Amino acid sequence: MTQTKVTPAQGKLGILVVGCGAVSTTFITGVLMARKGLTKPVGSMTQYDKIRVGRGADARYLHYADIVPLAKLDDIVFGCWDVYPQNAYQAAMYAEVLKEKDIEPVRDELEKIVPMPAAFDKNYAKRLDGDNVKAGLTRWQMVEALRQDIRQFKAANDCARVVVLWAASTEIYVPVCEKVHYQLSDLEAAMKADDREHIAPSMCYAYAALSEGAPFIMGAPNTTVDIPAMWQLAEQTKMPIAGKDFKTGQTLVKSGFAPIIGTRCLGLSGWFSTNILGNRDGLVLDEPANFRTKEVSKLSTLETILKPDVQPDLYGHGNDEDTQYYHKVRINYYPPRNDNKEGWDNIDIFGWMGYPMQIKINFLCRDSILAAPLCLDLCLLSDLAARAGRYGIQRFLSFFLKSPMHDYTQGEEAVNHLYQQYTMLKNAIREMGGYEPDEEID
Repeated sequence: MTQTKVTPAQGKLGILVVGCGAVSTTFITGVLMARKGLTKPVGSMTQYDKIRVGRGADARYLHYADIVPLAKLDDIVFGCWDVYPQNAYQAAMYAEVLKEKDIEPVRDELEKIVPMPAAFDKNYAKRLDGDNVKAGLTRWQMVEALRQDIRQFKAANDCARVVVLWAASTEIYVPVCEKVHYQLSDLEAAMKADDREHIAPSMCYAYAALSEGAPFIMGAPNTTVDIPAMWQLAEQTKMPIAGKDFKTGQTLVKSGFAPIIGTRCLGLSGWFSTNILGNRDGLVLDEPANFRTKEVSKLSTLETILKPDVQPDLYGHGNDEDTQYYHKVRINYYPPRNDNKEGWDNIDIFGWMGYPMQIKINFLCRDSILAAPLCLDLCLLSDLAARAGRYGIQRFLSFFLKSPMHDYTQGEEAVNHLYQQYTMLKNAIREMGGYEPDEEID
């Protein structure tokens, strides 16, 4: 073991969440309840998982907090932005994810979390219609206003550090444009020119967070920090960035189940995935331009695990061009389900001598219940990364994300294989704890 250079987690950690909807309020309520001892943070890796450090006779299995200095739940202070003015208690009751008995014990704390006006552009989320917004601002003015919000929140709550987490709706798809998104100077010029086509509101949040020394986490499939200009800003400010899109239900299953097919050397003809959900996320995704953003994120998982070019006999057939299995993803807005999402997967595989078989997976999940522990882990680990001097894309956080960030300008491929992602996570924790990162990804 070597001496770790991670700065201790002293003082309060401010977690500023973009969005005060189902995911955010479930996350916040759960943390507040857990630190009162009224519930358990089930599903959180940082609170439950154990990692082996050392080998042979020296091997020990330790919780993350016994390896690295994580911020404690008691030290977290919450704030948020939202287009709707309701406080976190009202928003949690409205979301109907949690029962009233699981919200009431922390009602007083939740009521004090009142959303700051959001930096919002209705063209990016046409189905949302809130009036708690920063009206009439250019993109650069949005950045300046958000920076001021972060500074004021940090001072008012005596926070030593702040992390900014996007848990708001999916924006319309913004294709990467080399003229705007590749160089930081071009991005800043576009913001100052109020280029609303290439600069999404989420980019203003990310730019503001990084400029104020706060790590930024993108929990939706938005292009936001997945552009070279933001990577440059993250390097310049020495801040971590992570994204994109919380890996909660169907894609979690896909990233864990596809390796079974690949490891067993079975063939794949097609994988059809469909979902129904009825929360605000479902409402926003009912808009085709917003769904396109999500579709790109969800489609990317399988193709990096089961590769036609590596195993053409197994994965090189299925679609019209006969070059790859057929992969389709659908999301349908269905209000009666609210946050209780249901995902169906129909998987057409083939085995010995090409004989076909089928696998059906039906996951009746609770979207926000699965997302809340991811929010906690991503915030605590991003804060840890910042204190460890890690900046730029945090690849070790890929485990928590549907469409992990990678340097596509250099031909790098994202790691989507769940068990390879877990190895990356464990090695990073070991390394930050002063231990040898002793597992191979192969």
